[in-house]
Amino acid sequence: MKVKEKKVPKHKDVLNLLLTAEGHLKGIEKMIRNDEYCIDVSKQILAVNAILKKINLQVLKKHLETCVKDAIKEGNAEEKIDELETVIDYLVKGKS
Repeated sequence: MKVKEKKVPKHKDVLNLLLTAEGHLKGIEKMIRNDEYCIDVSKQILAVNAILKKINLQVLKKHLETCVKDAIKEGNAEEKIDELETVIDYLVKGKS
């Protein structure tokens, strides 16, 4: 039996944001090592959270535009809907 290969969209558009988040994380690490002011550290953590949320939204949008759209065309939407419901539960309940 031949296993169907999953098509995965390219996420080059989020790579720069991911690299920005990585830079912020390195900065936070340095701030903590240098015993910087807690509020300043917290602000940087919030900045990373905002970037990661933006990245996640872009990835999910791409998923809808590609994977879900293809599944609907192929008559296999139920699996993608279940996946989205799981992700939405994580977003709403704060699970990771």
